[in-house]
Amino acid sequence: MDREQVVGMGICRHCSTERKDISSIMAVCRECLIGDEDARSTAATAHLESRGAFGMSPFPPEMGVSCGQCVNGCRIADGERGYCGVRRNNRGRIEGLPDNEAVAVSYHDPLPTNCVAEWVCPAGTGAGFPRYSHKEGAEEGYDNLAVFYGACSFDCLYCQNWHYREMASALSPRISADELASRVGPRTSCICFFGGDPTPFIEHSIITAIRARERRKDILRICWETNGSLSPSFIDRIGGIALESGGCVKVDLKAWNDHVHRALCGATNARTIDNIRRLASIGSSRREPPLLIVSTLLVPGYVDEEDVRAIAEFLASLDPSIPYSLLAFHPDYLLSDLPSTSKTQAERCLKAAKEAGLSRVKIGNEWLLR
Repeated sequence: MDREQVVGMGICRHCSTERKDISSIMAVCRECLIGDEDARSTAATAHLESRGAFGMSPFPPEMGVSCGQCVNGCRIADGERGYCGVRRNNRGRIEGLPDNEAVAVSYHDPLPTNCVAEWVCPAGTGAGFPRYSHKEGAEEGYDNLAVFYGACSFDCLYCQNWHYREMASALSPRISADELASRVGPRTSCICFFGGDPTPFIEHSIITAIRARERRKDILRICWETNGSLSPSFIDRIGGIALESGGCVKVDLKAWNDHVHRALCGATNARTIDNIRRLASIGSSRREPPLLIVSTLLVPGYVDEEDVRAIAEFLASLDPSIPYSLLAFHPDYLLSDLPSTSKTQAERCLKAAKEAGLSRVKIGNEWLLR
């Protein structure tokens, strides 16, 4: 899926606007996505290319047994897989991989690491010392067990980790929860489940977390980085584990406008918004370190200060101290022809988030700003 990364002028097929921040694969501008149903249909065809290249279903299946794992609401026919590519119908029963395995890889990442929560979490700041952190400052000398899952419930057209699709298609490599838990070393102070996304293998991550913490009686924080699309019952479970262990749940809210969100990610943001609300409630009993961290990627032409202001107003209505990270966009995957986030756009979005009432806002990946 290598695509030539050449930033040029894009043209909206619906209003004929010509700009550098209009994606050629979607072929429509933000304004038409929001106001024109035909434009939304045009943009949706991008997901046919994104999914078809890996032999994955372009849309959530609608005939069969209900999965219920995430917002997509897949109804999977016997012997078939769901939208994520790994959940399947085995003779009328929806299940993941046998023997409590998952498609995943793991590695030890020295702390402090380039994490979206690094600026507020124990690993980067010592928040919660001595209960949740080994040091009053950054936990240098310790490591994070990073767990990358090879599946996702979304289909983001700008995915920087798009290779997970190859893993999902091959259902390889695999690892059991027990083996993964055994990889927690003596200097491991946190585990982070990400991907792809943990959602398709959320039970696997929960079992791994429980078994890893049984092995380690001292500090071992459990964190998830997710698109927030999983069912509310799972949000409650991972929120509880993260809360007890001193970890966090990092939710990436891709866009506030649902039409834009669907065009970029192939799914609605409704569940993500509801789950952020649930996590804010769960985290209200532990102010520091914060349980919930929210991030948004600033995609030129599609996710601007209007989205950021609306997201920030929503977060501020829950708790003005919720950390909100604004991430710089880098051209990747099918949106490789868009420019990187400009410093001007990032500063406008930062200003909008603060004006909306949030007290903790940060521009992440600043080195990518142009």
